[in-house]
Amino acid sequence: MDKKQVAIVGAGISGLLACKYCLSKGFNPIVFESESDIGGVWAKTFKTTRLQAPKPLYQFSDFPWPPSVTDDFPTHQQMLDYFRSYATHFDLIPHIKLHARVKGISYDGPSSEPWSLWNSTGEPFPPNGKWNVTVENTETATTHVYTVDFVILCLGRFKDVPNIPEFPAGKGPEVFRGQAIHSMEYAAMDNEKAAEFVKGKSVVVVGFGKTGLDIARECSSINGPEHPCKIVYRRDHWKLPDWAPWGIPFTYLYFNRFSQLLVHKPGEGLLLNLIATLLSPLSWGISKLVESYIKKKLPINKFDMVPQHSFSKDTRACLITYMPNPDDFFDEVEKGSIKLKKTQSFSFYDNGISIEDDKTRIEADIVIYATGFKGAEKLKNIFESSTFQKFISGSPRVPLYRECIHPRIPQLAIIGFSEGLSNLYVSEMRSKWVAALLEGAFKLPSVDEMQKDIARWDEYMKQTTGEYHYRSSVGALEICHASWSIYLFSLNQINNINFWRTIMSMLL
Repeated sequence: MDKKQVAIVGAGISGLLACKYCLSKGFNPIVFESESDIGGVWAKTFKTTRLQAPKPLYQFSDFPWPPSVTDDFPTHQQMLDYFRSYATHFDLIPHIKLHARVKGISYDGPSSEPWSLWNSTGEPFPPNGKWNVTVENTETATTHVYTVDFVILCLGRFKDVPNIPEFPAGKGPEVFRGQAIHSMEYAAMDNEKAAEFVKGKSVVVVGFGKTGLDIARECSSINGPEHPCKIVYRRDHWKLPDWAPWGIPFTYLYFNRFSQLLVHKPGEGLLLNLIATLLSPLSWGISKLVESYIKKKLPINKFDMVPQHSFSKDTRACLITYMPNPDDFFDEVEKGSIKLKKTQSFSFYDNGISIEDDKTRIEADIVIYATGFKGAEKLKNIFESSTFQKFISGSPRVPLYRECIHPRIPQLAIIGFSEGLSNLYVSEMRSKWVAALLEGAFKLPSVDEMQKDIARWDEYMKQTTGEYHYRSSVGALEICHASWSIYLFSLNQINNINFWRTIMSMLL
């Protein structure tokens, strides 16, 4: 029997993992990557960008970091070298097509409307159904259509479709005499071109997440106080000066099995509910412990940077930011090389931007949006079917069972779209889970049961992350989320030896 062909869109960490685990199950994966190299968001980034988490939290389970990388927070070049070594070691390169932009995917098969089971049969490869993947070679401008048995989308949510603020007529960048670009365009420049672009210019960075922080630090190091970089942002989020508050490793507080007992979870039983309720004061205390440490280590009170919400909320929403060398950053603020301005909205005028809150103006030559990306828009647009597009964009949060499977989109999985404190760890667990699904180690619940589970997680994310629930963050619940994936398909597999082999490979 011919091997089933699996198309994987994207060669970032999720695409590499999906390829590796599909190969391990005997499938024939083909990976389409639009860029000239693997690595996803790491392929094009800023000179100063480093890994946000300590490298033990960001490594493949069967391919540790080499001894030559001694820094706990590797540079972007070390990250790319690590990904390339992984791909070479597991012989993934022959399965990857670079300069291959997927223009669209279309399904050739029966409608999903009457389903009670995913794919109608509950099987990953129903008898009638194929995906047609239209791929453009960006070097030759030629197009080819691949017909495959299954598609895994590993597009990520931090690339390609920029999230740019909207402005009333006459108050947008069209009236600005300078240049307004997205961080994506700045990241695409090589280091010398980026430095030349901002040198001697008055730069405003919109947004104060990791990207905004990196850009502001680069600009301040180039221009100093003579041309200060201004950061304009809406609200504060917690910044970590290091990963061991009060000498306690962060992983002991939020990234272990005991920590999973401290919070309520969707669909939890009476016992877990009782334990989480009894331990809720401890959960609150841990959050306050970390907050007190940050306030002691960083002058956030002095610069009015104390968030109005708890550290735990930012953890659950994956909005905490590691700030390397924080003393250097605040020295730049003290010297006036970096200036901070908090506002709910702004608009453009000919020589810069106007702050709506206090009607002040900030002169600028360049405005750089560090405002993120429209991940759901990118995901929606890859489908040629308007029905599938509505399935993706019909609610604020993309509705995926186990953050992988849409109950009414056939023969397709999505990996790497939702967030975790360690995206690599989350993507690896989901890649193993999807590969086991394709192998037939378990079957999915009915469409109705999957939709109910999605609704439970929707409600959980609304309660725990509020306005950020659209990010589909599993926050500090990575371990629980992966464990429940195992549990959910274990019920009908007690006597299946292949199932237990899969479990052991996922846990070891």
